[in-house]
Amino acid sequence: MEYVAVTALSHPGLLRRRNEDSLVVGPWTLCATVTENAQTLVFPLGAPLVVAVADGLGGHPGGDVASALVVRRLAGLGPALATEDDVHDVHDALTACNRAVYRTAGEDPGSELAAMGTTVAGAVVRSDSVMVFNVGDSRVFAAPREGLQQVSLDDSPPLEPGRRTTSIVTQCLGGTRTYRAVRPHVTTLPLSPGDRWLICTDGLTDPVPEDVLADVLRTHDDGRAAFELWKAAMAAGGPDNVTLAIVRVGGD
Repeated sequence: MEYVAVTALSHPGLLRRRNEDSLVVGPWTLCATVTENAQTLVFPLGAPLVVAVADGLGGHPGGDVASALVVRRLAGLGPALATEDDVHDVHDALTACNRAVYRTAGEDPGSELAAMGTTVAGAVVRSDSVMVFNVGDSRVFAAPREGLQQVSLDDSPPLEPGRRTTSIVTQCLGGTRTYRAVRPHVTTLPLSPGDRWLICTDGLTDPVPEDVLADVLRTHDDGRAAFELWKAAMAAGGPDNVTLAIVRVGGD
């Protein structure tokens, strides 16, 4: 029997008091909390399975509210992503998430939530394909043994000379006081037994170089890989919240 194993964890890092990241794996969500150990969930391969992370905007009050709202909405929308027009469905789902963030923020225009926002990145795993999507700078990587390849597209301005990262995003869900539409990035790729994917917030990719991520994923699977990735982020100073999910397709 073919299956999808998803191993995930979420941690505030070493410098932030709060965890404003959230995570969705199928019907299961983890919002603004801490997992002391990586957790693995196993699902039969077939019905659409949504796995995604959301990173509440730093410096904006309510980032945790926005990220939690988005993953909970994706958890509810997941079963509906089963039509033949699946790419359009994902676009519609992310547009609905964007409107929900603005609607919640606008319930009290004078509140600290008025400009709350979040990034989102993830995948919809189906029996023979995976749809990778993102808005913002959280990332999705294909992670075969032979290397790591970013599949998502960062919504960030060009990097200045000598810089490897930036904290600026050019689009996100919410994040402004007036409504702004989003143009999600969605890519459909074939799926085969043995495929692996890394889905993560920039609390992992900003402090940890891509070659280190690749080495960890070349050496380890599932819970050990998640732990070693988290450990690498902490060894690099743990400057931000870290949330990650490793998706692996297996079979008997």
